[in-house]
Amino acid sequence: MHVFKLHDEQEFDSSHHVEKILAEIAGGDVTIACWEPQQVSPNHCHPDATEIYFCFEGGGVMNTPEGSVEVVPGAFVVHPPGELHEYVNGTERTLLFRVRYGTDMAARVKDWPSNKKWEPANEDVAYFRK
Repeated sequence: MHVFKLHDEQEFDSSHHVEKILAEIAGGDVTIACWEPQQVSPNHCHPDATEIYFCFEGGGVMNTPEGSVEVVPGAFVVHPPGELHEYVNGTERTLLFRVRYGTDMAARVKDWPSNKKWEPANEDVAYFRK
């Protein structure tokens, strides 16, 4: 059994959102993701993992090629393997609880327009070229 108090585990950083793995369990992990106002994730996917976000407090918008959905406290979003997604945080600090499971947790990043310093890895370029 694993027990965590999300408020005790939270960490925020004004330069980037913080994803903190709390435990790795049977082909997956449990994580908290802490977001300062207006922080944006890269536009990415997990080819071999399902990713589930539960909004504990705060909120923002989750974007996929199919559309956007508002993420509010009490809501959760499920991304099946390979679904491209980008999270845009709202105007207040946000605490998300995340579960990932699958054969490989690795992310493939398509782009990150809000991060001018980001450059794609060769593996990411090759993956999205397919």
